[in-house]
Amino acid sequence: MAYFYRVPIGEFLKERLTFLEIRTVQRIVKEEDAVIEVVDDTSPAVVSVVQKKMVLDFFSGPLSQKQGIGTGFIIRENGVILTNRHVVSDQDAEYSVVTADGTEYEVKEIHRDTAYDLAILKVSASGLPTLSLGDSDQIKVGQSVVAIGNALGRLSNTVTKGIVSGIGRGITAGGSLGGDTEELDDVIQTDAAINPGNSGGPLLNLSSEVVGINVAVASEAENIGFAIPINLVKSAVDQFEQTGKIVRPFLGVSYYLITEDAAKVQDLPRGAFVQEVVAGSAAQKAGVKAGDVITAIGGGSITEKNSLAKIVLKYEVGDKVSLTVVRNGKTIALSATLGESQSD
Repeated sequence: MAYFYRVPIGEFLKERLTFLEIRTVQRIVKEEDAVIEVVDDTSPAVVSVVQKKMVLDFFSGPLSQKQGIGTGFIIRENGVILTNRHVVSDQDAEYSVVTADGTEYEVKEIHRDTAYDLAILKVSASGLPTLSLGDSDQIKVGQSVVAIGNALGRLSNTVTKGIVSGIGRGITAGGSLGGDTEELDDVIQTDAAINPGNSGGPLLNLSSEVVGINVAVASEAENIGFAIPINLVKSAVDQFEQTGKIVRPFLGVSYYLITEDAAKVQDLPRGAFVQEVVAGSAAQKAGVKAGDVITAIGGGSITEKNSLAKIVLKYEVGDKVSLTVVRNGKTIALSATLGESQSD
């Protein structure tokens, strides 16, 4: 037998709204707690990168000038630190890192990656706090992320929160102080505020794992920042720890990616449009020319999610790869033996 109870509609709605309000508050509190926990767990391993350089003053002569220019994070207790290459691009300068508790360490070694905007720093220390590297292949659009960095070069361990806004983006990145720029493919887009000085800092999931290295902010827009997926740099870290240097297979072209949409608009094939060929490189020896569009390497098509750089990094130095190239509307097949590109 079924029993039915009459409840006044006003009381029912009031109870229902109260229930929803409680659930909303619980959800917000849980997320806030998670973010606070991430910050507490990871901040000790985030460092400010400081540049020291001799400058000439008209009245006083040579002066040593120090300024905070970026961020890094410690991944090994013995002082191995990751940051962006463009943060430490000035090879005439000296660098140090400052931890959250104010301790300063002189950077003894800098290894600049030639494939990605990555640099590995080494300081003389032991027992340092570290961050765990997560799996950037598992991130989803819409998931919450936290960025920590040295905002504006003087506000150390500034925390911002947002979501993953997109994956597989292509951007042109460079330092806030000017200098070299480069094309980066397959980066993470986030609306977590990434300010000048945040470059090289960690993008973290709510499990306190690094899923990306903050690399750039879109200066012409708001709430659009980018990070290099951490999985793209793990091989460089492994190689550095095994050999003490970063060695990459090298094709030898600078290019920009022609996306599927751009290909339709410009009536061009989808792939890597070659802007310049490095003299003496594997690409030059294979016959690649500026103006070519490389559409595939080793049978792997070049797309937004499968960039030229990403495909090349699957091979070893000395490997022979086939290139599918479109030149003046005609498809031709070339063969290249990949060279070696070492870190600076």
